[in-house]
Amino acid sequence: MLFRNTAIAAALLLASAAPSVAQAEVEYGPTYAQDRAEIEDLMARYLFAIDYADWDAYVATFAPDGELTFASGTSKGRDAIRTAVTRFAEGIGRFYHTADGKPAKLRHIILQSVIRVEGDRAWARTQWLEMANHGEGDQPKIGTYGEYEDEMVKLDGHWLFARRNVLNEFIPNRTSGPGNPVAAMDALAEAAP
Repeated sequence: MLFRNTAIAAALLLASAAPSVAQAEVEYGPTYAQDRAEIEDLMARYLFAIDYADWDAYVATFAPDGELTFASGTSKGRDAIRTAVTRFAEGIGRFYHTADGKPAKLRHIILQSVIRVEGDRAWARTQWLEMANHGEGDQPKIGTYGEYEDEMVKLDGHWLFARRNVLNEFIPNRTSGPGNPVAAMDALAEAAP
């Protein structure tokens, strides 16, 4: 009983504590809800496009001079991004396949996102995971997980990726941290002109 009362008291103390400096400094502008909804839609469209091999829709999520960085390197511009992602998709069957050797169905899932909007620029940190039907008996299995480090730009009234860095927490030198990724994102936003 003493432990329970101590735990409750500690939880109440933490709940009543002042917010951290980083939390206290976040200000949301009058269009934040609309901007966030559009950015979340952009993120979802990106994932549906890659999971269903819709490369036109995939590259359309990037600004014309957008940049994509993932384990295979960095690509700049829509044509280079299309080339990189289609090569990646062609090779993924070697790693993810069903019991009969056919390419597995991959499905990417967003877990949570922190999004900061400053005018026509935005930054986000998003945790993700990827599942595929490549488990025993073609059962679903979590394959990879990581974080997206994003910078978006609003062009002609639409949010697009200016830069997307895909981090894979299990690949050396492609992981997040060790500090809080949200603090790093805030620092980039504060330093932006």
